[in-house]
Amino acid sequence: METKRPTVPAAEEILGLYHPVLDHGFVALIDYMGSDDSIERAARVSYGYGTRKRSQTRGLIRYLRRHLHTTPSEMVELKFHCAMPIFVARQWVRHRTASINEYSGRYSLMPLLFYRPDWRQVAPQTEANRQGREAAAVSEEIYRLALERWEEARAAAAEAYEWLLAEDVARELARIDLPLSTYTQWYWKIDLHNLIHFLTLRVHRHAQWEIQQYGRAMAGMLKRVAPLSYEAWIDYEVCGSRFSHGELETLRRLLVVRDGRIGARADIALGSAELAELGLSPREVRELLEKLEPAERPDFELDLEAFVTAEEFEARLSGAVPTELG
Repeated sequence: METKRPTVPAAEEILGLYHPVLDHGFVALIDYMGSDDSIERAARVSYGYGTRKRSQTRGLIRYLRRHLHTTPSEMVELKFHCAMPIFVARQWVRHRTASINEYSGRYSLMPLLFYRPDWRQVAPQTEANRQGREAAAVSEEIYRLALERWEEARAAAAEAYEWLLAEDVARELARIDLPLSTYTQWYWKIDLHNLIHFLTLRVHRHAQWEIQQYGRAMAGMLKRVAPLSYEAWIDYEVCGSRFSHGELETLRRLLVVRDGRIGARADIALGSAELAELGLSPREVRELLEKLEPAERPDFELDLEAFVTAEEFEARLSGAVPTELG
């Protein structure tokens, strides 16, 4: 039966297909409601459809995003099916603006799948802040020893889980010592405005690498559902920056505006003392310098050949259920 609701061919092409993330995880776009046109119609409260030029729709969406008029974007929703390690899920669930239904270890058997980081992702603690890791990996020897300890702990946890189940201990208790590397999954439905907020934080280079990979996959799916909103998000939030009063005063002292033209003031450089007078702390100065560095424009285009069917992932997950109870 032909649908009367708005559809997007690029989104329909990947609907229900599963994009692998990490070693056992995935993201799938299960459903969506609305498109860029839906945002325009909501903003104009218009019943007309298909009568506007694409350039007009693009201009309005960019204006709304630029000036933080966000409610029209809430009229578009995306629903995802995702599988991720529990430690990633705990970061993810901090975004309390989505509807979530997670896999239940009380009701169902937990597939014994554990995240195994690649060597390149096992790095020392960063000295720049209290969270995150350095760019360079640890030595191969440290990585080998880390894997040995991880695998030993996971094997013991899996063995205990299977033993408790075999002894008919309730599943809600049998699961309690499974590690944070264990994979869970959920359905996650969110409106476009809050998805953009989530992605802005989670594709950022300061986010944990593992959750960045999920953010990148979901950004590629957003690009297919609402390409004009995606473009505005990249321009204004991923590659753009907000400036504080002190930062703007810094720029005003370095620049001159005359006859509608912007130029650099000659022989002016602001040191730490002058910047402190403008209310900028040393950290704010570092952040301002980061904002002014050239930024590479990311492209979250999805590789269609990487997608697999729901049945393939279902086979992987069911095959990891404890064998004597599977």
